[in-house]
Amino acid sequence: MKTYSTAASLRAALSSGKRAGKTVAFVPTMGNLHDGHLRLVQRAKQHADIVVVSIFVNPLQFGANEDLSSYPRTLAADKEKLFAAGAQFLFLPHVNEIYPEGMDSHSKIAVPELSDRHCGASRPGHFTGVATIVAKLFNIVQPDTAVFGEKDFQQLSVIRKMVRDLCMPINIVGVATARSEDGLALSSRNGYLNAEQREIAPVLHRVLQETREAIACGYDSYSKLEQHAKISLNKAGLESDYFTICDASTLRPVTADTEEVVILAAAKLGSTRLIDNVTLNVNPSADWGMLATN
Repeated sequence: MKTYSTAASLRAALSSGKRAGKTVAFVPTMGNLHDGHLRLVQRAKQHADIVVVSIFVNPLQFGANEDLSSYPRTLAADKEKLFAAGAQFLFLPHVNEIYPEGMDSHSKIAVPELSDRHCGASRPGHFTGVATIVAKLFNIVQPDTAVFGEKDFQQLSVIRKMVRDLCMPINIVGVATARSEDGLALSSRNGYLNAEQREIAPVLHRVLQETREAIACGYDSYSKLEQHAKISLNKAGLESDYFTICDASTLRPVTADTEEVVILAAAKLGSTRLIDNVTLNVNPSADWGMLATN
């Protein structure tokens, strides 16, 4: 695995393979890698000849009171994991390589509507930061395929829309959420949890599953389900941010035309913010009681 810190050096290294007709898959990360990230690398290997991974803690997507300075950085361990997983190239840029004139004067990409609700409402400007860095990394790497985890469902939706809207010739692949045995979605921020909080954290996924099962059984009073879920989370010791049942394509309320439902949730446990989701595929030829779960 070869490591590069500048856009010019990475492009030069990739150029010979591209000229030879080799395809490139890209996995952007912020480091502190876990098994979920490595699954993305494995999927990338299935889609292309060359796999590029980036590690960059993007300051543009962090709010003023968020955990940029304390975000876990484990570069030595990350490199070992990526080498073992079979990544051929690691892009490890410094902040001044990405934002040479600072962030305030840097061009930004906003993806309307999909960015405005859920995590976007709680973290203003977050998805502008995400879209901007992902677009910039896409322009640097110029991949054929890019791979993202479905745990960050709204982020994946924003990126897919950006790629469509800006006519980027990139295949976006989503990979199912990697989980611990007790159901907790793997996340770099799980390391913030103390032992007691770690016991409570899987409640978020259990409540999501219970809500999905209720919908699958025909219960369609979504506002009541959402309210019940928030109460359950709060009783368990989680501070609910949002818990929303919506159309997976638009992230808006479910309608009669909805083909896939996603239940999105975010909650704080101590100082740690957890997010998760589950989906349901709707059979359009049957009534609302006939649902297949994912």
